[in-house]
Amino acid sequence: MKKFALVLLGLLSLSIFQVPAQVPVRLAIVGLVHDHAMGFFPRLQGRSDVELVGVVETNQALIERYSQKFNLDPNLFYPTLGALLAATNVNVVATFTDIYDHQQVVETCAAHHVDVMMEKPMAVNLKAAEAMAAAVKKSGIQLVVNYETTWYPGNWAAYQMVHDQHQIGDIRRIVVHDGHNGPKEIGCSTNFLVWLTDPVLNGGGAINDFGCYGADLATWLMDGQKPTSVFCVARQIKPDIYPKVEDDATIVLTYPKAQAVLEPSWNWPFNRKDMEIYGQTGYVLVPQPNVLRVRTVHMSDEMENTPPMLSGPDADPLSYLVAVVRGDIKPSGLSSLDVNMIVVEILDAAHKSARTGKRVDLE
Repeated sequence: MKKFALVLLGLLSLSIFQVPAQVPVRLAIVGLVHDHAMGFFPRLQGRSDVELVGVVETNQALIERYSQKFNLDPNLFYPTLGALLAATNVNVVATFTDIYDHQQVVETCAAHHVDVMMEKPMAVNLKAAEAMAAAVKKSGIQLVVNYETTWYPGNWAAYQMVHDQHQIGDIRRIVVHDGHNGPKEIGCSTNFLVWLTDPVLNGGGAINDFGCYGADLATWLMDGQKPTSVFCVARQIKPDIYPKVEDDATIVLTYPKAQAVLEPSWNWPFNRKDMEIYGQTGYVLVPQPNVLRVRTVHMSDEMENTPPMLSGPDADPLSYLVAVVRGDIKPSGLSSLDVNMIVVEILDAAHKSARTGKRVDLE
């Protein structure tokens, strides 16, 4: 009888957490204050595997803006996530709130057994990340952290060359440049700027906004290994524009036999998200999302190539999210909870190092 009960419980769990292939995944969007939401809505158009069943937002200007641009039914909008979950069945939530609100969204989703994805970074600080991880593990839901760089063919091709094929030997140095010439300068919306430049709602400035990309990539490339120490120099080059947060930083991650240098900034002359990986016997550079530049000791000169586009669940964040909800895959690597707990720990240590001027050793 006890064995039968356990089997029945297992079947019930599968029915709660997984959606059959023939049924569209029921998706809700929470928050429209993150400008990345503007790029997410078009991904929903023309897809039969996912259905938008609700949007949580109270800002009427944002509601009108998104409704007009994407022809959204007024009945889709709810004032709170609790109200949405009480009114309709939801399989997964995509979160476009400020970073501070991620914890509340995850804890609410966990209480209702709803999977959740949020835009990077995962949390404003390690305390919030630990609370989110506890809620996820207790409830058994899936958590996905979305980074634009996760879907770069060049990053995946570089990972395969370095990690799977060992074409450049053991990693010795990783350098990641991320940022642009400033969120205000590039025309981010007022709703986005209000929290992005707030040390509480974003957890920092350029360090959290762009340092998370490099921390995510470095942790992925280093097999989930945590750095032994973090050292950071942060600056306010434009205090007249960003008076509350840092707008430029250099973060050095030390590993037993390698180093990663992250350069997040709102002071680059151009938009950039590029990476350099140096090993014992060669290097792989990813100057653009779909470009690789490679040289090894067996090559007389550097070669450039174009990696193939990503496909299947790895093609884009929505395809990945659908596959997670259906139970086809589990969040791993760049998107996973484990990697992103380390990312948040790195960002926390970077802020501490910048405040104290000292290296922060990690346990």
